[in-house]
Amino acid sequence: MDVGVVYQTDPPARAVVAATVRAEQAGFSHAWTFDSHVLWQEPYVIQATMLEATDRIVVGPMVTNPATRDSTVTASTFATLAEMHGPRVVCGIGRGDSAVRTLKGQPVTLAGLRESVQTIRTLTGGGAVTRGEGEGTTSVSFPWVPEGTPPVEVWVAAYGPKALQLTGEVADGFILQLADPAIAAWTIAKVREAAEAAGRDPGSIRFCVAAPAYVTDGSAAQLAHAREQTRWFGGMVGNHVADIVAKYGGDGAGVPKALSDYIAARQGYDYAQHGRAGNTHAAFVPDDVVDRFCVLGSPAAQLERLAELAELGCDQFALYAQHDAADAVVDAYGNHVLPSAGAL
Repeated sequence: MDVGVVYQTDPPARAVVAATVRAEQAGFSHAWTFDSHVLWQEPYVIQATMLEATDRIVVGPMVTNPATRDSTVTASTFATLAEMHGPRVVCGIGRGDSAVRTLKGQPVTLAGLRESVQTIRTLTGGGAVTRGEGEGTTSVSFPWVPEGTPPVEVWVAAYGPKALQLTGEVADGFILQLADPAIAAWTIAKVREAAEAAGRDPGSIRFCVAAPAYVTDGSAAQLAHAREQTRWFGGMVGNHVADIVAKYGGDGAGVPKALSDYIAARQGYDYAQHGRAGNTHAAFVPDDVVDRFCVLGSPAAQLERLAELAELGCDQFALYAQHDAADAVVDAYGNHVLPSAGAL
């Protein structure tokens, strides 16, 4: 199993680059960044420098969106980075959350997401796409990308049934932002079913689970602290799935009750605290949800959860390090987890 790390692009930007170098030296396979250009610094400027400062690690957004980023611009960005650094880039994408809602916008439709995935893959592979309608229709291609160039992989982040179906039909990879094995099993099955129904090989799709990890000494006191440092994640996931629960209901027919039940006590969300430890809008998240959604505990406990996820078909675990022990968790993984993770 690959193991990646997810960063926010907080200033100073050079600190994100230094953290990426540290992660590569520790043995991490991927370095992802948030993509919310108002809340944090511009990720693609930083990602270019992350790639320049490293030799092996794969870099990409977790995740971009087609609302604040026109798909042809995103495709051009990744085609350029791929020309410079080869297959060390990956495009994670979703309908749009923090980057869109901070500007009071709305996530794109699933049809818009589908078109964006296909546009990015086609243009980065040297092909042409049609844009516009009627008399405004035009063919778009990048003359500087040779035909037959391997396209940049596009991985879709999803929770709801229709988004999972889209992922199985068109994506190179699936990103699930929580580490609950039961929910992972349900979502992976949905993606695989959709891929098979679309005539695709389900085995060709990469599966990535992303969640905070906090390495402890196994004591109750450290576990309690780890929960408080990662409770924000349950609030973030709850904010993501609130619209899905509103659409499909909370009876378990549309989404698992394990994903929907806990948000009954949710009261709003402040993007100024998005993805940050101490988020006051995450107080409603109970300990058992934190334990299921995140990966907390000793190195042995970390490996036990990763093994469970690998058994379900996960190819990568990407850990969020938005807490007070970011460097320590990277080092602990490098010393105690990654040497065994490759065999999972």
